[in-house]
Amino acid sequence: MFVRRTRETDAVKRNAPLYQRPAPSCQPSGADTKSPPLKRRQFLTRAAIISGSTLVLPRLRLFGVEAPSNKLNIALIATGHRARDHFAGASRENVVAICDVHQHHLADAAKEFPNAKRYEDWRKCLEQKDIDAIICCTLDHTHAFVTNWAMNRGKHVYCEKPLVNSVEEARVIRATWLKNKAKLATQVGTQRHQFANFNRVREMIRDGAIGKLEEVSAWGNRKIPRPGYMPSEGDPPSYINYDLWLGPSPFHPYNSEYFKGGCLHWNMYWDFGSGQVGDMGSHTMDIAWNAIDAGLPTSAEGKGDPFNPEVVPVKLETHFEIPANDWRSEIKVSWYQGGALPEPPHPAFDLEKIGHGVLFEGSSGCLVADFQSRFLMPRGNQSDLTYYKPRTKAELLPPMKGNFQQEWINACKGDLKTSCDFGYAADMIEMMLLGLVAYRAGRKIRYDGATGRITDCSEANDFLRHTYRKGWTLEG
Repeated sequence: MFVRRTRETDAVKRNAPLYQRPAPSCQPSGADTKSPPLKRRQFLTRAAIISGSTLVLPRLRLFGVEAPSNKLNIALIATGHRARDHFAGASRENVVAICDVHQHHLADAAKEFPNAKRYEDWRKCLEQKDIDAIICCTLDHTHAFVTNWAMNRGKHVYCEKPLVNSVEEARVIRATWLKNKAKLATQVGTQRHQFANFNRVREMIRDGAIGKLEEVSAWGNRKIPRPGYMPSEGDPPSYINYDLWLGPSPFHPYNSEYFKGGCLHWNMYWDFGSGQVGDMGSHTMDIAWNAIDAGLPTSAEGKGDPFNPEVVPVKLETHFEIPANDWRSEIKVSWYQGGALPEPPHPAFDLEKIGHGVLFEGSSGCLVADFQSRFLMPRGNQSDLTYYKPRTKAELLPPMKGNFQQEWINACKGDLKTSCDFGYAADMIEMMLLGLVAYRAGRKIRYDGATGRITDCSEANDFLRHTYRKGWTLEG
């Protein structure tokens, strides 16, 4: 059984913040006010001298999160494109290492962080002893490798979405996180989670705004078709370490198109990413996942564009059966992309005009939400909304303290709790990727979340994992 992340939303606990930092320690009431108190480091040193013992002092965390002694030593693993959005927050800490396979990106980052050590290979970077935490913005197919290696070395981790690129990787990351969650802070980069609308949607679903929850559908309208992997353009330029860029992926010849921007130039290829399933799917399904307290599905099915062994489908719909929990019955969860859409709850809703959204359907009403807004509609002549009592302002879930990145930085220094830790995120992306497995299998599959096996289609188990190049291992 997996440990599930839950939130305190019972009526008796509504006024409690989701994440509480411990109060700062105070001087004992019996301290001598005539003499200055011993500082903690002085006290420990003198105690060691008196006892004749050898004392090894840890790097102390004193005087609040902004004190110089309480700054994180951060490594930036990848420094171009999306990674640059992390520079401002990281610069308030100590950036002690930067790493990138692209020398131009590395040089630009060095201008921002001139005192940081530079690396091409993230594996060598992770051996730097003074690193407390890493921010991983590499290609999708290397996220699980960087993340797992970092946790194995006791590093806090912020990893851009999607957390992984296969079901097997999700299970490896979850297992490592479970072993380390009492000492490491983790966060997946679904930064839209910081919007207040996420809390409002959760409150409405939990408080019965649509009655008994029955079905949830999320969708995204992005379309980026590709015929297949790019043709060879010869040798890569000297300033790109293309072998490290490929990392664990099977070999594909160099083409400059892969490097002309961010993830939308390569994440639709099976060996490099999972297309919109892992991209906007991670962001949009997060609206639903935050509200429904889901575990792993018991089934998955998918259909879409004809299968292409090189690129993920553009048009796709996947459906899952999610088991009941302590506050709701079993529900159906679905993902639609690339032109596929759920049936609207009413002709007044043109879902095509909502680029990325979620539809919650219940016994008494429907809720349509995007990242920053929501629309509640009663269902049927008997639904008069008198059954629903909105929360008072005092009962609302508290907003996030700071932005999404800062929540993780604070967690590294405090109670380790974040909104999208690797337990929460691994479950969600495992479900999403199971949809691609079912799509490739061409049939509905039954799934055992305890063992991570498909129970009624043995050949589909081959799609749960990727084949890595020789020399690459998740368990470094």
